Amino acid sequence: MISRLSRFFSKLMENYLPESYIFAIGLTLLTYILALIFVDIGPFELVGAWGDGLWQILNFAMQMMLILLTGHCLALSAPIQKLLNKIAKIAKTPKQAVFIVAFVAAIASWINWGFGLIVGGLLALQLAKHQRVHFPLLIAAAYSGFVIFHMGLSATAPLTSATAGNPANHVEKVFGMIIPITESVFAWWNILPAILILFTMPIILYMAYPKKKEEIITVDPTIIEDKPVIGSQNEAVGSRTFAQKLENSKLVNLVLVVFGVAYLFNHFATKGFNLDINIVIGIFMFAGIILHKTPMNYANAMKSAIKSSSGIALQFPLYGGIIGIMNTGLAVVIANWFLSISTEHTFYLFQFLSAGVVNFFIPSGGGQWAAQGLITMEAAKGLGMDPAISMMTVAWGDQWTNMIQPMWALPILGMAGLKSNAIMGYTLLTLLWTGLIFGGMMILLAFIG
Repeated sequence: MISRLSRFFSKLMENYLPESYIFAIGLTLLTYILALIFVDIGPFELVGAWGDGLWQILNFAMQMMLILLTGHCLALSAPIQKLLNKIAKIAKTPKQAVFIVAFVAAIASWINWGFGLIVGGLLALQLAKHQRVHFPLLIAAAYSGFVIFHMGLSATAPLTSATAGNPANHVEKVFGMIIPITESVFAWWNILPAILILFTMPIILYMAYPKKKEEIITVDPTIIEDKPVIGSQNEAVGSRTFAQKLENSKLVNLVLVVFGVAYLFNHFATKGFNLDINIVIGIFMFAGIILHKTPMNYANAMKSAIKSSSGIALQFPLYGGIIGIMNTGLAVVIANWFLSISTEHTFYLFQFLSAGVVNFFIPSGGGQWAAQGLITMEAAKGLGMDPAISMMTVAWGDQWTNMIQPMWALPILGMAGLKSNAIMGYTLLTLLWTGLIFGGMMILLAFIG
């Protein structure tokens, strides 16, 4: 049954889902039309809001690029690549390959969303060299791990809500408090659904594997680009200039590592286990620098990784423009519509669903939280709802519909050489299954208080 369902969804997406850049352009037009209908604003004023929005999230875009790039660089280090090669050899059948990719990608995404996207993609490519596996499903499994990123250590809304004085800390604005990640990311009600998804989502994709040989699309292992171990490509050959010695000096690398480790040690010693976006970037940057051993190795890794961020550079201004339109009042209209039908028993569920809808227009955890967070917190306070759970329902909704919003699949699709509609039929299965888990948890939380 699941195999037949996945085949239906795959055909549907292949026929009707355009490339992600076209998708972003289409969303821009749709958002503009909706704002004209539901917001009291003129067409030229709305164009102005769109134009101003193009550049309003550039700082955040840089943070998102750095999370992706530092995670990618870490994944390209020799120790991580050796680990991926060992994991790839565990799979004995194509179905096992799909399961392993989904499982590993989910764990890695929970640790760091940029790391998870790249680790999932690299592991999928390694497994495609060892197994003649249905390639679109394998890449879909790599992306499906992303469905729990906003429940993990690099989650934007929880990190922002744990950072005092952050302009986007709407919890602090409304409730006069911050929420440490021990009360959000590490709360039992967040950990439990994450574990359920981690162990069941790979099984769903395992069961979605095509049964008919003619439906299986494989890739010739010889045409998959061989990803080099970055840490091995700058070994000394013959004499070196003074500049080359500096570039390949472990001692020079050590100086930066000492500064980075000292900074992180002081941060945690003085502020406790307090993670925000910048600290997460710092952890992955310095971990990558350590594992790459020399400055030039890390620089080369960054040059290789930068290609994966092209989608962010291309599309984030467009989504900034969409946010500009949404901030004219459209986001409030959407969120308030869900609030108008909410009660204390349905509030969490409807906030989750509204976040899933808004995510189509603002496919950025930080951008969405900036637009929707204040509305959610004010409503939560009015209804007497838990601010931590209310905040996380927005985070859950954001990550949930990423399974049918292709923007964040760009790095993996670029590595695999596939279009977004090749995998979205399978990630739609992930959406449906995880939606049941999220919905069940929110109903439970609503009734136990």
